[in-house]
Amino acid sequence: MTTTPTAADHGPGVSIRPDVLAIDLRTAVMRTSRKLRVEATGDVITPGQYTVLAHLRNGPQTLRELAEREHVQAPSMTRIVNALTDRGFATRTAHPEDGRQVQVSITPAGEDVLAEAREQRTAWLAQRVAELGEDDRLILSRAAHIMQRLSAK
Repeated sequence: MTTTPTAADHGPGVSIRPDVLAIDLRTAVMRTSRKLRVEATGDVITPGQYTVLAHLRNGPQTLRELAEREHVQAPSMTRIVNALTDRGFATRTAHPEDGRQVQVSITPAGEDVLAEAREQRTAWLAQRVAELGEDDRLILSRAAHIMQRLSAK
């Protein structure tokens, strides 16, 4: 069985192939993202509801827009929005330009639950980062800034 080398397999001063580093980064980002979604969303809202509320912070959106952003079918988004509106975290209103459509907006209660979930996620990650040594925290800080630059392009 052959294994794909990772960036960690290379010693200091050795050039790391971009494709190998890309695999390591993708894997790390996906695993961390999955853990943040599952471990730190809390009992109040699901990870899918969290994401929809986060989108709604940018302003009212139609069900179609939300479904497209989340890459889900309309019935799935309808269920998520129904749960959010039932709990008072979102509201539906008539679209101002197209009366056939409905816009979904976040409510103050939705803003509160979103902020709470974000705080839980930050606390969960901060707890893990606190377990690292200072050198690793400095490396992660630099990596975070580099990744932010990469994703801004």
